[in-house]
Order: sequence, then C-alpha cells, then structure tokens
Amino acid sequence: MPREITRLFDFAHYQLEKYNLEKAFTTKYHGEWVSTSTQEYVDKSNAISRGLLRLGVKPGDKIAVITSANRTEWNILDIGIMQLGAINVPIYPTISKEEYEYIFNHSESIYCFLSDKDLFEKAILAKKNVPALKEIYSFEKIEGCKNWEEILALGKDDSNQPEVEAIKDVVKSSDLATIIYTSGTTGKPKGVMLSHNNIVSNVLDSYPRLPLILGTTRTLSFLPVCHVFERMLHYLYQYSGTPIYFAESIEKLGENIKETNPSLMSVVPRLLEKIYDGIMAKGSELKGIKRILFFWAVELGLKYEPYGRNGAWYELQLAIANKLIFVKWREALGGNLSVMVSGSAALQPRLARIFSAAKMQVMEGYGLTETSPVVSVNMYKGNLFKIGTVGKPIDNVEVKIAEDGEILVKGPNVMLGYYKEPEKTASVMTGEYFHTGDKGEIDTDGFLKITGRKKEIFKTSGGKYIVPALLENQMKQSRFIEQILVLGEGQKMPAALIQPNFEFLREWAKRKGEPVLENNTDLVKNPRIVKRIQKEIDKGNKNFGKWEMIKRFELIPEVWGIDNGLLTPTMKPKRDEIISKYKHLYNKIYEIK
Repeated sequence: MPREITRLFDFAHYQLEKYNLEKAFTTKYHGEWVSTSTQEYVDKSNAISRGLLRLGVKPGDKIAVITSANRTEWNILDIGIMQLGAINVPIYPTISKEEYEYIFNHSESIYCFLSDKDLFEKAILAKKNVPALKEIYSFEKIEGCKNWEEILALGKDDSNQPEVEAIKDVVKSSDLATIIYTSGTTGKPKGVMLSHNNIVSNVLDSYPRLPLILGTTRTLSFLPVCHVFERMLHYLYQYSGTPIYFAESIEKLGENIKETNPSLMSVVPRLLEKIYDGIMAKGSELKGIKRILFFWAVELGLKYEPYGRNGAWYELQLAIANKLIFVKWREALGGNLSVMVSGSAALQPRLARIFSAAKMQVMEGYGLTETSPVVSVNMYKGNLFKIGTVGKPIDNVEVKIAEDGEILVKGPNVMLGYYKEPEKTASVMTGEYFHTGDKGEIDTDGFLKITGRKKEIFKTSGGKYIVPALLENQMKQSRFIEQILVLGEGQKMPAALIQPNFEFLREWAKRKGEPVLENNTDLVKNPRIVKRIQKEIDKGNKNFGKWEMIKRFELIPEVWGIDNGLLTPTMKPKRDEIISKYKHLYNKIYEIK
C-alpha cells in the first residue's frame, strides 16, 4: 500500500512505491534525450539532502532555484531541499539583476542553484549586495562557478541518511514549503508563502479533472516550473505515474513536440494564438479546392459545441473535416496530443472551439499563485466542459462572488500569507476568504466565468466603466494584432497601444504590393498599414457599446517580450511598464502637453 501523501516530497516516494517508472523525467542534453528513473530521482534527491545537511542547511533555511528551461535537476533539487524542512524559493529566470538582488535579500536565501552561464552572470552581480547568500551552484559546467554535482558528491556517503529521515519525519503538512515571488503586471514582487498542504491538497483535488491514462499518457513540460501552475502539475504527474519530458525552449517547442509525441500539455493562451495564426497563415497559401476545404473546416470548427449539441449533421461534417483537414493539424503537433490545459490568462472561446473540434480539447482553468493555484477547471467527462468559462470549482474549494463582483476563494489551497507583509496579507483576506482581485460570475449551471481584473477595470471621465480584458481579447482575434493594451482611466475615451503581428504584416504587405520594410518603425508608420489596422479595430468595436469602443490607437514598433520586461513570464502585458515606456504615445493620444 503506497504511503499517504501529506508533504510535497511524499510524491516522489509514492511514485517509487506505486509506479517505479523507467522514464520519470526526460531532458535533452547536447542533442540527446536522457531519462531518469523514479529510483534514480529518489536516490539523487536523498543525496542532495545529505549533501545540504553536511553544508549546515537547517529546517527553515531558504534556497533559491533558477532555471532557464525546465529540467530534471530542478525536480531532484526541489525534493532534496524540502526533505530537510528547508524552503525552495523558485525565481523567474528572465527578471533583472536588481530583482534577483531584491528576492535574494527579501527571502534571506543562503544558497542559490541555477542552470546556466547567463543566469550565473546576473546572480553573481546581485550576490555582491546579498550578505546572506553563501554560494552559487550551477547545473551546467561554468568556469568560476561551483557545480551542483559537488553537493551530490558530498551526499554520496549515506551514513547521515538516518538524520535526513529523522528530519523528514518531523516536517508537518502545515509547514511552509516554498515562497513564490509573483512577477505580476504591476508593482514589486510579493513572496507568496505556500505550505505543503496548500499544494498537496490542490494536486489531489485537481487530479480527478485531468484525463490521465496510466501507461499511455505522457506530457511535455515547457511553462516555467517556477510558476506554481506548472510546478503543481509536476507533482500531479508524479502522483499519476505520468512520464514528463522537458522542452528545450519555447522556440524549439514545435520540434520537441514532434520528438516526444505528448498526449497532454499545459499551455498559455498566447501559445495557442501563435499556433492558430501559424496554421491560418499556411492555409492562406493554399490554392483551389484545398483552400476551399481548409476554410470550410475552419468555419465549421469555429461553431463547435461539446457533447454533440450541434446535432448529427454537424457531427458528420466535423468527422469529414477531421479526416481531411484537422488530421494535419494534429500531425503538426506530434499526432498524439488530445488534451491541453490552459491557464494564466483569458482564453478566446474561438480557440477552445477550433482546437476541440480538431480533437485537441482545450480545458481552460483558473487560479492564482495565492491559491496554489487551481480554483476551477473544465473537464470533458461528466458534462463539466463549457466554452467561455473556466469550469466548475474543484473539490474542497469554495468560490463566492462578492457584492462588487469580485471572486472570493476559500479552501485548503489558500496561501499562508505574503512573506514579511502581514498588512498586505490582511488586505486580501476576509475571514477564510481570499480576495482574488478578479471579477466574475457563476452561471446557473455552476460554471465560473471571469469578466475582468478588478484593478484594471476603469472609469472614463464620463463615468462609464471599461473592462480592458474584454476589449483586448476581442481585438487579439485579428491576425494583424499580436498584443494590445487598452487605456483610458479618467480620460474621455478608451484608446489602445498595439504591437502588430510583424510577420503577418509583412506577408500582407507583400500580397498587396506594399514595400516590405525590414524596419518595424517604418512599417508602423505606413499609412496603408495604419488604415488596415483601423479596419480591424472598427470590426472589433462592433461588439461593444459606443462608450466602450476604442477611439484612437498608436502602433508600437518594438516586440513586447519577457526579456525586455514588457510581458510577464506567462506572457501577459505588464500594464505599468508599458504605459510608462510609451508615455509619449499616451500623451499624444490624449493630447497631453
């Protein structure tokens, strides 16, 4: 009988007792996929615990972990740290040296483990101003940096394993397991304190919602494991005996999907938008009957409703579309992918429809770092799937809507609080209910729908409320628009800053005989392009009341990215940074001198 799971490190030992996989984790090193068995995973985690113990690590000590891409070492280290009652402090790789310094100091991390040279260069600069940080270790061999294998070597002698076991035995479910610094769309990062029970309960309560089939399900992991959504899924996969393959990078994702043939993947809406746009671009190049069939299938897919609700004639047509067209979409994504779990931002319903029609169901969910993270999620089985919603709350999690429309959450998954910030913690709690900052509604069938971010909903000077997320999601359906930020708080009208889809713009310019300019700045100044994007805005505006319509916009020549600090690691625009950076365009729109 496998052990009861009450602490996060129990998942590794549970997998060993119940499944003992030959390929628990698989990472690509120097062009070769290298697998680690469950036994090796547990053995190395124990060696890490023994090595850290010999370094003097004690329960409650903080250890920072940073990796550019998900990899087996992260998981080994995660368990090795927590078995000692120490705290894993995962850090986003793309943040600045100053933010590293802030998090190291604020968390009082005594050691840092990181993946590669680029991260080491940032971390070593930050270390100068971090008195508590004793040493940095890397996974890859880097000149001038100690290697994590030194800790494994230090723990090779297993004579202190009884001491590790004794410490493990006193780690309680209610103890702090990790501090996750939220890289939000506004302000300084807050350290969210999550206990073992917060995340364990979330794993066990989310498990029934995922269609995992023992022996056949395999997953490809690429969303940052420092984000609690992907990390929670790693524990869930361990619990269910699901092999995990790690993508090398988002750029190599397509290649890695074909190499590993996953049946399940977690995604963010931005990725699905990019995949869809890529497929549509290829479809636009088709000629004759192939083109007609392609767009017939797309049109059909965009009308998809689950559970055969469109009737037998629709289902027959869809079966034909799947044999002729959608089969090629599936082949492009490995041929085996049947379920994608989407989180972190609102998903456009058309994407849920088209991918589900193509037999790659998109299950949208909702959660926050503070809720460990899952609050609700769709599931096809049992009529628990409704497009345009984030599903029904999972077991043991209670959701209620406050009088002002804010979503409140209560359950064992709600955080212990913000590290060193009791006032901020108190400001988001009413009794046992956590204030999410999101607005939503629960429909008559019990499905939760997100209607906007409370802080981002604003009033124009005419006193009308604007929900930016609704406008942004509508406009992003255009293939011309890559990113958009709706503005207008306290102003007379809504407006927008837009980063066009430059790849598509150039294709369009080529087809229309326009100069195909390599320089983005010149491209966004082209009057025909501005006019064409105005047409897309006019089309999107038809779905809104007169006071909500975007009246003016400015095109941005720079690509918004994680590296330049304009997107969060889960690809959401950082409002404050974007408005600050393009203040001159904001002033131009609203004629502010």
